[in-house]
Amino acid sequence: MNVLLRSTLHGSLGLGFVSLLAYSVWAFVPRIAGSEVGMYALIALVYLLGSGLAMSGLMKGENRLRRFYTLFLPAFGGYAVLWSLAWFLIKHEQREWIAALAGTLFFGWVAWIKLGKARGFWSGAAVLFVLHTAGYFLGGKWMYGFLAHGIEGWAKPQVAIVAKLGWGLFHGLGFGAGIGFALGWWQREPKS
Repeated sequence: MNVLLRSTLHGSLGLGFVSLLAYSVWAFVPRIAGSEVGMYALIALVYLLGSGLAMSGLMKGENRLRRFYTLFLPAFGGYAVLWSLAWFLIKHEQREWIAALAGTLFFGWVAWIKLGKARGFWSGAAVLFVLHTAGYFLGGKWMYGFLAHGIEGWAKPQVAIVAKLGWGLFHGLGFGAGIGFALGWWQREPKS
């Protein structure tokens, strides 16, 4: 299997699983953190802690877990802050698009710097943005479609849980695929 395809699949499946866990906070215990801001912070914490275990294999060389966290913690931390700032401060219908662009560009820039400024920044960042954003918005379509149609015999709270978890899964699959592609792209061997 192509190395870049394997990296993309690894990222997608790894972050898809972590994202399902993170969105479980929203689906099952949204009030545990005390506020909407607290809930977002708790979700970000699940991403930060779980991602290294699921995705450190994307790193080439030794000390993969340490090196992954050295890259991922500031990249995802900045992504989460920028995303949340856009969500809470921008009162425009395009705020999710702005959040996606700002967050993924920041994530990509930090990852690219941590990987030694490999060639092809814009290619990796563009694919990261497209895959992340496709996963996020497909997840939103899933959730709102599921909420609108439900499942016969299911109570609204049960439908809401499945709808939220579906959004998390799609978001994680897309974002993880983008991260996997970008890390694979920026770590590829130079052509001789």
